[in-house]
Amino acid sequence: MALEVEHKFLLANENWRQAVERSEIFRQGYLSSQPTSSIRVRICERRAWLNIKSATVGTHRLEYEYEIPVADAEEIMTHLCKKPLIEKTRHYVRYGNDLWEIDEFEGVNLGLIVAEIELDEIGQAFDRPAWLGAEVTEDLRYYNNNLALHPYSEWGNKS
Repeated sequence: MALEVEHKFLLANENWRQAVERSEIFRQGYLSSQPTSSIRVRICERRAWLNIKSATVGTHRLEYEYEIPVADAEEIMTHLCKKPLIEKTRHYVRYGNDLWEIDEFEGVNLGLIVAEIELDEIGQAFDRPAWLGAEVTEDLRYYNNNLALHPYSEWGNKS
């Protein structure tokens, strides 16, 4: 069983930018988003994946990911995925012993920036950088599958 353990946060300030090690551009689309799971296709540069996640809100959920040909992913995104697609730049920032993934969204989710940390086990301790803001792990609005259905640009109250 593949278990993802992750926490999501908003950012308190821009100080994380000085520590970016590298960045990648992602596009992803959702084929299905059900009460029990979501299925998405994701492209990053010259690689693509099919991803299945349980639709559990919280710090851990089941996740399965399989690499697929980029041409297949492009075709799936064009013809089968719900629109709009999720577009984002993922920045990798190391703080202490942890690697943070900071997603800076584009398109209809422009203006939203979310930091995520993936952990090895439930309840694992981690250091919180000063640039970290409020935790939004339990807030469904910040999940990518929800952003595809209810983009950040359409939120009336963004807090």
